[in-house]
Amino acid sequence: MRFTIFQESRVGKRRTNQDRVAYSYTRDALLMLLADGMGGHLYGEVAAQISVQFIAQSFQQEAKPKVTDPVLFLSRVLSNAHHAILDYAFDKHLSDIPRTTIVACLIQDGIAHWAHAGDSRLYLIRKGRLAAQTRDHSRVQLMLDQGLLDAESAAVHPGRNRIFSCLGGSHPPQIEFSRGVPLGNGDVIAMCSDGVWGPLDADTLVKGLADGKVMESVPRVMNVAEELGGAQCDNMSLIAMTWHDDHQGDIPDTVSTRTMPFDAVTTQMEGFGRGKRDQEDLSEDEIERAIREINAAIHKFK
Repeated sequence: MRFTIFQESRVGKRRTNQDRVAYSYTRDALLMLLADGMGGHLYGEVAAQISVQFIAQSFQQEAKPKVTDPVLFLSRVLSNAHHAILDYAFDKHLSDIPRTTIVACLIQDGIAHWAHAGDSRLYLIRKGRLAAQTRDHSRVQLMLDQGLLDAESAAVHPGRNRIFSCLGGSHPPQIEFSRGVPLGNGDVIAMCSDGVWGPLDADTLVKGLADGKVMESVPRVMNVAEELGGAQCDNMSLIAMTWHDDHQGDIPDTVSTRTMPFDAVTTQMEGFGRGKRDQEDLSEDEIERAIREINAAIHKFK
């Protein structure tokens, strides 16, 4: 495999960052993940951390150097991540179960498979145009589908952040799976939270990432979204990957997995407790305790 990949997450104008973003790859498979936690205090952050950490660790254990069945893998790990969040809430005696959106993309054999729950999005950009996009699991999207809203009204609707599917919470998630999509040279897969796509229209986002130079375009798109978000700017996360043919010449910042050992795995994932926090928020001891509790919830489903 050959690809260029870059991810970034910003706290925006919020006290803490409840987004989580990560990627992991072996010689023959690449996994990209993004979660946007929901819930007061630290619990949205915990739900996002559990989901991304659990799925990434499952990939690290099973991709030898690729998973047996991409769709079954995504189905199982997203479902188990949901139950790990429920188990955490049970152990903590929480009446309000933490929740998080999730979007996951697994690429192997040159074919991309993705799954999502909630309104964190995946875009497939091909030859400068939008080739595929996930459908938000939100009330506003349902109203759009029914012709009750137009795109302009949807962008400012007071219920635009109300979603009906997520990991965690009191209802089982409605996980939506893509068909397998063969990737071509120069294809871009971008995944982002609503802090990015909310202030931007799809055309702006697609044009901003279409050149495939993700090391430069991801921060540029984030800057625009953050400026438009203004004083109410939400947490923002964006991960983008450009796919390259193996026979292409050297391209700066490109990852080539051809010489990776059979059992090697590379992962980029930030840990729990990063980002700014007000002084009255979590102490270092509370963060360490949360990390232990997160790891314990994940371990039960391994």
